[in-house]
Order: sequence, then structure tokens, then C-alpha cells
Amino acid sequence: MSQYSKDIDAVASLREAQGSPWGGINPEYAARMRAQNRFKTGLDIARYTAKVMRQDMADYDGDTSKYTQSLGCWHGFIGQQKLISIKKHFGDTKGRYLYLSGWMVAALRSEFGPLPDQSMHEKTSVAALIAELYTFLKQADAWELNHLYRNLDDARAAGDKSKEQDLISQIDNYQTHIVPIIADIDAGFGNPEATYLLAKKMIEAGACCIQIENQVSDEKQCGHQDGKVTVPHADFLAKINAVRYAFLELGVDDGVIVARTDSLGAGLTQKIAVTNEPGDLGDQYNSFIDGDEIAKAEDINNGDVVIKQNGKLIKPKRLASGLFEFKKGSGEDRVVLDCITSLQNGADLLWIETEKPHVGQIASMVNRIREVVPNAKLVYNNSPSFNWTLNFRQQVFDAWEKEGKDMSQYDRAALMSEKYDNTELGIEADKWTQNFQRDAAREAGIFHHLITLPTYHTAALSTDNLAKGYFGNEGMLAYVAGVQRREIREGIATVKHQDMAGSNIGDDHKEYFAGEAALKAGGKDNTMNQF
Repeated sequence: MSQYSKDIDAVASLREAQGSPWGGINPEYAARMRAQNRFKTGLDIARYTAKVMRQDMADYDGDTSKYTQSLGCWHGFIGQQKLISIKKHFGDTKGRYLYLSGWMVAALRSEFGPLPDQSMHEKTSVAALIAELYTFLKQADAWELNHLYRNLDDARAAGDKSKEQDLISQIDNYQTHIVPIIADIDAGFGNPEATYLLAKKMIEAGACCIQIENQVSDEKQCGHQDGKVTVPHADFLAKINAVRYAFLELGVDDGVIVARTDSLGAGLTQKIAVTNEPGDLGDQYNSFIDGDEIAKAEDINNGDVVIKQNGKLIKPKRLASGLFEFKKGSGEDRVVLDCITSLQNGADLLWIETEKPHVGQIASMVNRIREVVPNAKLVYNNSPSFNWTLNFRQQVFDAWEKEGKDMSQYDRAALMSEKYDNTELGIEADKWTQNFQRDAAREAGIFHHLITLPTYHTAALSTDNLAKGYFGNEGMLAYVAGVQRREIREGIATVKHQDMAGSNIGDDHKEYFAGEAALKAGGKDNTMNQF
């Protein structure tokens, strides 16, 4: 007996036990509604997706070609359409996630209006977006299953037993649109208790994976902006512990923590770390602080701070802001220490924020980390802040120049120019870009590739294209040819926007509730019938 039939029988037994008051309940309809709402709470989602993500991590450890990917989404509808597209084109969602970008929450979801990525937005908006994304993904399940149910009813009406059994099999083996979300908690929005409280809200909304960075909460900057300030390891580890306690309290025992280090681009620290003996973690952190050696007491001015560093008295360089400077060129060493320390103290995955997409640079740091933690692996930001075209053209240029090729036809500083698009260098650079994720997964330990804010850019680009034509000479043709005709021909479900928004689900539910008396929207006069 199929699971679908078992579910119907289970409701039938309930109805029989309740007697005549439940006479209006159709067991098959109730079973359908249950299947359309597989995940009752956000914690159900978090527990399910944590297992999915843990299995993906194990699969990657065995085969680096099994890396995972995601795109950042700033609205539930965007996330929903992404997953519908993935299922349509690839048949399943294996290895595909969603990313919740703190940048996009700040820029697009704050009640203050657009904000920079500096943790100034309401922290509750982060958890709210997680809940919204999963609400839309659950609706995608209901939408797709509803079509299967309608097709099943049609097959029965036509007496097509083979088709009926095939549809029941599709219902029994239905793959949900629910996938893991890697959720950005920035630097924790306050002290460790604040981090714990927000992490709980995010997990209750459905997050199985939380990404936290080692910047100072009240000085937080976008990873691709200047002025980043890091904290001593003890401060960061307290927040990793806070997130783990939140997972454990809520029963998501295999929740995933991504520890992000911004040390590669961060030249400042707010604190001098506490150290108890030479070589401990605090002492290692302080060893990177830049300063001047103190030879005599007269070298110390009023208010100066003095530390012992490598057996010498050092006066750290302090800015007017009170922040201390790190030694120039110490970034990679600090990254490696950050990553090893995080993995040894509760983190599951790493995030190294870099200034360019360069497999060799990433691998050089990961290989050092793996000398201590062999299974270390990364979540990597394929950032729109990189000029990908210029970066890879310059990387190819440098590689060819090193090989001794004649590069006189190329101007390295001007390689972004359109005139290089169809040149040998331009074509080769595009191949490097196309293969970047595969190469980095294999050579640099990257388990998960994400683009933080792609849909911010796609929304702007598509809107610009439509506005340019619609308000120009094309008029209505700009929409018809540029949007609707493409939707029809490319099988984009939103062309039937009433259906996508739930109109057919609502009609069927009305029939469940009221039978022939139901007033439905999908009759012969519904203009959606034109599609």
C-alpha cells in the first residue's frame, strides 16, 4: 500500500472514531492538506535541513566534486522561484541551498530604509526573513502538490489506472522545496547573550546553519569595505559557544556554525587580548599588534598602553579612535590562526573573506589550516564586490606573461574593455571564471560556494531593461516580448501568477470545505485560462 493510501486510511479511522460530527470530512482531502504542510514549525525545518547539510558535508569530504551552492535572496518569493527553477531544470535540489545575506537585510529589509552593511538594521528582521523564506518554500510545496492532486483527479475521472498509480508514486516520493539556509548573524548584534537570543530566534524560524564573523559588533563593516576591526579570539569563541548553546537548547543537535574571519582585510583591533603566559592564545593575538619598542620609561607618554611582546616592551600604535593597529602583512597569518582556533573550539565550517577570487591565494591559507585540522573546509563568498571579469583577465595575463607569451596586444590595466571580449585572453578568462567553483572546491577546500547579493543586482538589471523599453518607444511590447512571451516559452510558472500566488489551492480548499456550494475563482471567465 502506498504511503498516500496509508495517510488516507489514518484520517478515515479518525473520522470513524469521531462519528457523525465529522461526517463532512473527506479523509483524502485531509491527507492531501497534511502532505502539503509537511513541516509544522521552523524547528522541524531546522532539524531536517541540518541533517541534509551534514550529509552534504560528509559527501564532500569523500568527493570534492560534490560541493554545494547557494544564492542570496532578499524576499521569500525570490527564494521560492529559485528553488522552483532548480527543480524544473535539474530534477532535484541536492546540494543547492539559500543564503540569507546580512548585507541585503540592511539594504532592503530595514524599517529605517536602505542601510549600509554595518549591523544598524533591526536584528529581528534577520529571523523574520528566514521565516518568510520558508513560508514561501512551503507554499511552493503546496502549489506543486496541488497540481499533482488535480492531475490525479483527472486520471481517475478518465479511468486511467496507470496514470493514477504513477501520480500516487510521485506524491509518495515528493521532494520538498525546503533546503538549508546559511543565515548571516553578522558579528552577533551585541554581547554573547544577545548573540544567543538572536540565534534562538533564527533557529526557531528554521535556520540550521548560522554564520558569524570575528568583527566588533558596534564597529561592524561589510567584508569588502575598509575600517574592519576584529576581536580577540576569546571574545569570538564566546559567541560561537552562544550559538551552539542555542542549537542545543532547541534540540537541533547537529546545527552547523560557520566561523568567518575578516582578518585578511582587517588592520585594526579594539582590544588587547588577555594573556596569562607566553605563547597562549591571547599572547599570539597580541603578537600581531604593531608598536614601538620601549627602551626607557621616558618613552611612555601619559595614557600610553605598554605590552610585553616577544620578550620586549612595546607601545602599541593606537589611533585617535582608541583602536590599535596590526602589523602590515600579518593578515594571512592571523587568518590561519583564527580558522584553526575556531575549528578547535566548536565551529564546523570556515569563511575566509578575501579581496579577490584567487584559487591559489585561498588554497595557500587552507593548506596551512589543514596541517592542523585535516578536514577543514570553507564556505566562500563569490562576491559581487569583486570585478570578476577584470580579476580573471588579469590572472590569465599574469600567468601567460610568466610563461613567456607575448602580451604586447593587451593593456593589463584596461582589460575590462569590451574590445577584449572575443580575444584569446578574454575567452580563456571566461573559462577560468566558469571553472572557478570546481577548481576551488578541489584545490582550496571550498565545500560551499555562494553569491551574497546576486538577486539585488538581477532585480535592478531586469527592472532597468523593462523601464527602458516600456517608457520608451517599445511601449507594451517591452513587457510582452521581454517578459511574458519569455515566461510562456521558457515554462516560467509565474506567467500564471494567480495560480502561483495560491488561487487554485484556495479554490480546491473551498471545495473541500463547502462542496458544490464553493465560490471558486478559477472558472471559465478567469483570464489565466489564456495561458
